[in-house]
Amino acid sequence: MITLGEGNTPLLPAPRLSERLGVEVWLKWEGANPTGSFKDRGMAVAVSRALERGAAGVVCASTGNTAASCAAYAARAGLSAVVITPRGAVARGKVAQARATGADVREIDGTFEEAHREARRLAEDEGFVNVNSINPDRIEGQSSAAREIVQQLGRVPDVLALPYGGGGNTVAYASGFGEQLPRFVLGESERRSETFASAIRIADPVHRIEVGRVLERSGGVCIPLSEEQIESAWRLVAHEEGVFCEPASAAGIAAVAAAEVHGSVVCVLTGHGLKDPDATERIAA
Repeated sequence: MITLGEGNTPLLPAPRLSERLGVEVWLKWEGANPTGSFKDRGMAVAVSRALERGAAGVVCASTGNTAASCAAYAARAGLSAVVITPRGAVARGKVAQARATGADVREIDGTFEEAHREARRLAEDEGFVNVNSINPDRIEGQSSAAREIVQQLGRVPDVLALPYGGGGNTVAYASGFGEQLPRFVLGESERRSETFASAIRIADPVHRIEVGRVLERSGGVCIPLSEEQIESAWRLVAHEEGVFCEPASAAGIAAVAAAEVHGSVVCVLTGHGLKDPDATERIAA
């Protein structure tokens, strides 16, 4: 098993947010993972299985966090990593992480969806393993977070709040909870293709159909959010609870603030604030 010590991240009570929102709020702090995001859970499994199967290397398309995680775990495994990103659309902190750990970072003049197609082509033509969330090993690894929440909280929460970019994490949490799902509340940007919250800057979610099924099963809801709502939620979690997450991570909290929710609410903060220094510097001023 290739590992950097991922998982077992804190579940933090959020008393001030609870008072403001009128529900019992907990923060699942995934920024505490080795490369600073939830992607490490799935990448540990995906890269381990790729190594086991004798892969020539691993490849991914990324808006940033997958790139950083893929590069780190590939380096740990002694595998080559190719990362395909849309030019100018990825936070510089994440690109720096990927390059620092030896990935071949290839920028394309196109969208994330076009980067995704190129990653699939490399996987098919050159024997690389695609470690995007279309890889079931990624989903399996990320599903561990749901089981951790149940262990830490002592029960399944009434509500799980998540940012919604590509949708892989929603699918993973649903898998991890199994038959007893909390109500899923997802926050997505109204400006998917150009939002300042770069981690969810995905115009066409790969897992849109599966996410729809999860929402139907759980009685959940997806809330379109303005840039101002995401920014306000980011500032709120930082000022009220002292947790410095990247802007996209606050989309779940913004969705909870905009939706009608009851009971215990776990908001997943998917990545550390240092992942996106340009955005956080601007909105922290």
